[in-house]
Amino acid sequence: MAADGTMGKRLTDDQIERYHREGYLSPIRAFDRAKAVELRARMESCEARFGTLEIGKGGSRAHLLWTWVDEVVHHPAVLDVIEDVIGPDIRVYTVTIWAKPAGDLAYVDWHQDASYFGLDPMEQVTAWVALSDASEEAGCVNVIPRSHEVGLMHHSVKEVKSGVRTMLPRGQSITTGLDLSTAVAMPLAAGEISLHHTLAIHGSGPNRSPDRRIGIGVSYIPAHVRFIGSSRLSAMLVRGTDRHGHFDDEPRPQGDYDEAARVAHQAICARYFASKRELEVQYQPIDLSA
Repeated sequence: MAADGTMGKRLTDDQIERYHREGYLSPIRAFDRAKAVELRARMESCEARFGTLEIGKGGSRAHLLWTWVDEVVHHPAVLDVIEDVIGPDIRVYTVTIWAKPAGDLAYVDWHQDASYFGLDPMEQVTAWVALSDASEEAGCVNVIPRSHEVGLMHHSVKEVKSGVRTMLPRGQSITTGLDLSTAVAMPLAAGEISLHHTLAIHGSGPNRSPDRRIGIGVSYIPAHVRFIGSSRLSAMLVRGTDRHGHFDDEPRPQGDYDEAARVAHQAICARYFASKRELEVQYQPIDLSA
């Protein structure tokens, strides 16, 4: 049954129970391959005009800038899945475009999203939406089942090998107390999604395939979740109502990278990234001296 006690809109009772028990669920078909190809084409058209969508720039909080990302985060099939696991009142906390070129050695080390989100209660769920095939060869997301049950673990800023790029902005990772023996891969075909809980330990390896690996990570939260830092942040209401008022609302983009979208994105990102710096000191289990 769904989080509010009703029957699932898109997931079966078994799938819903499996997500809460294992901390992840994959694969789930959201839309067909033709739609994924269209979305990828729109993304790459924007890149041809405005440059690569890098994390920390146009690839972060991307739903504020790009109409095709806005379409993904509001897609009824995606929202039906999210409602089945966190309930009907849903905000988007943040969105990141995870794109690895063919042959790229970049990786995402083992970590928990909760280590840098600063949310209470820790009920955020990430929908990883594949715009291209994300095979094991291409560096799909890997997850440790039931790791969401162990609580928030210590993260360190780990030194990386020269010439090898970590896609996490600070390179944070869990370096001790990690058992990878049960880790499983979550390969996706274009148009499929995976879910993982905010405390689920996950990561991804290099893209050794001949094609670009493209995914959109959408962080959804139920409306009762709050940010624990001193800043007042914004989050987009995408379904239901918000009776709690923990976040300011966000505007939907009316055109790709139009002036209003750029102004809103710049202001919202400034507050968001400043809040992360505050949490590194006050909240995160990250050793900044490493």
